[in-house]
Amino acid sequence: MTTHFLRGASAAALLISVSTATYAQDVDLMDEIIVTGSPLVSSVDEAITGVSVLSGEELSERLAGTIGETLKSEPGVSSTFFGAGASRPIIRGQGGDRVRVLTNGIGSIDASSASPDHAVAAEPAQAERIEVLRGASLLRYGSSGSGGIINVIDGRIPTEMPEDGVDGAIRIGASSVDNGREAAGSLDFGAGNLVFHFDGTIRETDDYRIPGFAESARLRALEEEEHHDEDEDHDDEDHDEDEHGHEDEEAEAFGRLENSQTKSTSLTGGVSYIGDRGFFGIALHKFDSDYGIPGGHGHGHEDEHDEEHEDEDHDEEEHGEEEEGEENITIGLDQTRLDVNAALNFNGPIERVQFFGGYADYEHIEFEGPGEVGTVFTNEGYEARLEAIQRENNGWSAAYGVQLRNRDFSAVGEEAFVPPTKTKQIGLYTFQKKDMGDFHLEGAARFENTKQENSVTNEDISFDLFSVSAGGDFHVSDAVRIGGTVFRTERAPTTEELFSNGPHLATEQFELGDATLDKETATGVEAAFRQREGGHYITVNAFYTDYSNYIYERETGEEEDELPVFQFTGEDASFKGFEVQAGMDLTTFGSFTIKADTLAEYVRAKTDSGNLPRIPPLSVLTGIEAESERYTLRAELDYAAEQNKVESFEIPTDDYALVNLFATWRAPMNTQDVRLNVSVMNLLDDDARQHTSFLKDIAPLPGRNVRFNISSRF
Repeated sequence: MTTHFLRGASAAALLISVSTATYAQDVDLMDEIIVTGSPLVSSVDEAITGVSVLSGEELSERLAGTIGETLKSEPGVSSTFFGAGASRPIIRGQGGDRVRVLTNGIGSIDASSASPDHAVAAEPAQAERIEVLRGASLLRYGSSGSGGIINVIDGRIPTEMPEDGVDGAIRIGASSVDNGREAAGSLDFGAGNLVFHFDGTIRETDDYRIPGFAESARLRALEEEEHHDEDEDHDDEDHDEDEHGHEDEEAEAFGRLENSQTKSTSLTGGVSYIGDRGFFGIALHKFDSDYGIPGGHGHGHEDEHDEEHEDEDHDEEEHGEEEEGEENITIGLDQTRLDVNAALNFNGPIERVQFFGGYADYEHIEFEGPGEVGTVFTNEGYEARLEAIQRENNGWSAAYGVQLRNRDFSAVGEEAFVPPTKTKQIGLYTFQKKDMGDFHLEGAARFENTKQENSVTNEDISFDLFSVSAGGDFHVSDAVRIGGTVFRTERAPTTEELFSNGPHLATEQFELGDATLDKETATGVEAAFRQREGGHYITVNAFYTDYSNYIYERETGEEEDELPVFQFTGEDASFKGFEVQAGMDLTTFGSFTIKADTLAEYVRAKTDSGNLPRIPPLSVLTGIEAESERYTLRAELDYAAEQNKVESFEIPTDDYALVNLFATWRAPMNTQDVRLNVSVMNLLDDDARQHTSFLKDIAPLPGRNVRFNISSRF
């Protein structure tokens, strides 16, 4: 047992004294209806594959500035954490194009899957609930969801009339680690058959504080070794000057993470017509985000920088010019999005027809210094899905759908590692479900054609994809259910995987695509066990997936533009792991019910030639909670094990154990719904680094952070 774990455990001994529970949904939430995944209505408890829902008080406690950081305590979920401004979810070790982030069932239509420094154009502060589907969820949403689905549901298109004609919410928040401040509000009001919706959010943070050095101990040790080797080739005078400069550089990177500031605004207006047989709604959304890239510096003065290093004198004037040339990289993101949602109910064999559509115009500018444009990414695209739901007949229900996607993507500037490209996709799918008493069967199939076009060379590459899944579960008793799913899915390579050819400065790689890549095929199985009875529950999900032609970036050992070359390649691979959740009521103390919970998750991923990069390690989240009518108090221990199963270019990551505290106060019943949340994250101010992050060795997680928010619903 490591020092980090012992330190955290000793500060939270009460937490680890309980070993039979999990931080997941409360038992009362197991019957909550999920809208993501199958178009056939089902609850969390009925789902065969791994599903979790973040909503209500739990969402308020976990809310962060990015989707990735908001969800990283959910089962099977970690994050890319590219600083405070950009963090995308990773599900069971899968990220990028294999995890789709949706807003109300339609893709985010941004550039976040192209690079980890690109933020997701979605606002977690406006979410009413966020649904997470682990496993093969692509059959409804496309092959780019083969690793899992994140659906942010924010109510921007009302589907029913508000109670008493008006619904609204407001929240104000602050955080200490980054001097963060946030305000968010929403309003729905009805007028005849129309319901109008408005919401807005503004959030701003400064550079966040860190427990120590920005660089990890492992990286500093490697740099010291390299620095020592270089010093042996210099005279004593040069050695003293270099060492002094190195120490000054380290001193500047201590206690606060430079260039980690963020600012974002979000504004939405929508209107729906609510009729007796259905609804039709439309919403316009504007999202802007400006944030810094920690450790990232502009490269506009590279030639001057190189010339200075070729000069053996290295005088102070040249050194000053060099430092002046290194400007911090900041990103300005802007998206305008239009969404349409409609549903119509029928009395015949087709019970319901529903439509989801979205169009977005997205721009992402990387500034190499104040006002100095480096690279401009744009993405104009749309997605539409039409579904027909068959009325249940003798336990049999079904749904049929068609999906269209179009993406026009370009990158212009120094980091244009991928040429302008176009993607067109059409998918046809069906879901089938049969209930036979205590036995339930499900099946789904999808055909998809994806066409990728290089707009520079006019090269077209087309892929025909076919995916199927089948599963079932059995009610052993009222308290116990067992189930499983088998699947075979296919995914087309992305335009980045096919056509990349250039420096990718954010990840410090020179990326090379391969236009000869074939489609990726996954064959897998997932097993599930659920037991809940009285005041306790346990859920176990275990999975294994075997990939043929798994596409990933492999280091070649060569250099281009002073960057290591990474080649997209296809190789056989396997992913296996589990999530275990459990919870129970322990006792009562006065008006409080004392509960305990635990979440453990693990994934192991490798190819035939070795380990895959940035795979999350074993992690455990265990907590104890006291809840009454007006108060909820929670303490938890968040532990991540050391990750030393790494690819050749990776640095292993040390383990960490963070202690977090939460407190919620609710206004008395029969008064306005007001809640006050206070939390202390990373109570012991420990150095923690996520192995899934490209920046893990130069950007630790924030230090001790006191968060506060007060919210009201009316």
